[in-house]
Amino acid sequence: MTRTAVMGSAKVDGRSGFCNSSSTFYSKRKPIPLPHNDSLDITTFISSQAHRGTVAFIDGSTGRQLTYAQLWRAVRSVASCLSDMGIRKGHVVLLLSPNSIFFPVVCLAVMSLGAIITTTNPLNTTGEIAKQIADSKPVLAFTTRQLISKLGGLTTDLSIVLIDDDEIKAPNHGTGNGKIVSTLGQMMVTKERHGSSNGGLNLKEEINQDDTATLLYSSGTTGASKGVVSSHKNLIAMVRVVLSRFNLDDGEDTFLCTVPMFHIYGLAVFATGLLASGSTIVVLSKFEMHDMLRAIQKHRVAYLPLVPPILVALINAADQIKAKYDLSSLRRVLSGGAPLSREVIEGFVEKYPTVTILQGYGLTESTGVGASTDNLEESRRYGTAGLLSASMAAKIVDPDSGKALAVNQTGELWLKGPTIMKEYFSNAEATAATLDAQGWLRTGDLCYIDEDGFIFVVDRLKELIKYKGYQVPPAELEALLLTHPQIVDAAVIPFPDEKVGQYPMAYVVRKAGSNLSEKDVMEFVGKQVAPYKKIRRVAFIASVPKNPSGKILRKDLIQLATSSSSSKL
Repeated sequence: MTRTAVMGSAKVDGRSGFCNSSSTFYSKRKPIPLPHNDSLDITTFISSQAHRGTVAFIDGSTGRQLTYAQLWRAVRSVASCLSDMGIRKGHVVLLLSPNSIFFPVVCLAVMSLGAIITTTNPLNTTGEIAKQIADSKPVLAFTTRQLISKLGGLTTDLSIVLIDDDEIKAPNHGTGNGKIVSTLGQMMVTKERHGSSNGGLNLKEEINQDDTATLLYSSGTTGASKGVVSSHKNLIAMVRVVLSRFNLDDGEDTFLCTVPMFHIYGLAVFATGLLASGSTIVVLSKFEMHDMLRAIQKHRVAYLPLVPPILVALINAADQIKAKYDLSSLRRVLSGGAPLSREVIEGFVEKYPTVTILQGYGLTESTGVGASTDNLEESRRYGTAGLLSASMAAKIVDPDSGKALAVNQTGELWLKGPTIMKEYFSNAEATAATLDAQGWLRTGDLCYIDEDGFIFVVDRLKELIKYKGYQVPPAELEALLLTHPQIVDAAVIPFPDEKVGQYPMAYVVRKAGSNLSEKDVMEFVGKQVAPYKKIRRVAFIASVPKNPSGKILRKDLIQLATSSSSSKL
């Protein structure tokens, strides 16, 4: 019998979460409580959460620790120095750094003043960083001595604070186009000239929840990178979702941060959200499999975030890993970037039976929140992105007619909730194309929601291959390719053709020692799909290029395929 709930005067199906009268899917999870005080910033919100945690961060390489008491002292001290430097509400501050236990100190201090933090990938080129700086117009940059050269493309002087030095080796030392004005080490120990004895951060202008907190740039996998404007309210709601999702023991859980903090997932969860629970976060400056495993063993890590390729590597080398490392503390792995197949989930459960797989789906534009699986039973709905996150609503919209669709019908996923961004920075055209007047975010993902409320991502709307008018989802073919015992990873792209428009081309990573041929791959897929979905071109590569969150960089592969007639990389 179908359960029915009532929201206002509308009836909502208790099984799917679908409301017929509004053509809207509502989250089946318990709504998150949000603070009613409008005058609240994310730093104050997090620092005011009561917990029994003692150690906030541990450097996985050096073992250096920051206790919660030291963290909040450092945040207040750095905020005080920034205020003295003239940093004010609305100013943008750039953070260019690999993962570090000091990354959150900078973010929290900047946001506590009502200033805006913008982060960038240390692997970006000087030109890419210069483009972001020209768009966001920061007044100050935090970076490491090693990365200063990446700021060399600036056209104006930019004051710089060094994160990794305790001393300025040469006062006001020039970088070519910038000047070093201080170090984070000095700022962290500067005597607080403001603030209250109860630990509040009271040296700032009044900040409202709707004020901008972060300016993160979308990965640009399908187009030009855009600045995503997120508010303090967006971040506070995200923290509430994180806390409700993990149901954490007060101050007794240890997480390993393997994901980049400049990315929405790393910034939202590890640099901010988990601090509200009193959890301990072990930080790796860069990902290396054995460093990760050593850190799990040494620090008794319970929660491990990763992307699907790392999960597959843990399965394939499970026997060697378990012989060398003690992973008995591990309770949950948190996978994001792409839904996991039946083979991967069951392979992991078989090799690591005491560890639960959780999955997540989110965008920079939704502050990393959207859908999730929160236990093994939910993850075993194979291929799903999960149930809608708490307090999130969704629509499935026909991209051609604009009509909202019902259960098990495929269309573009639209999301609405307290974590949805304010806008794209200084880009009214892109904002209007992505956010409608009612606050619905067009995700660009082609999805359906089943009768139990689980979201399934069919593909990116813009990435569908158009073969003779037929639409071919690359993700469907990639999932099929990964079932081949000699294929480690794969990506499918549209290859241009005068006669048919586009046809599917596969980039394939073979298992070591495999002699798998192009013909073998095409025949394997051809036997299992409709004729228009057949793969008609294959190239073998060493690895599939992906962004930090694990999403395939199809535009790079399309460029490679169309610029070279070679079938090998």
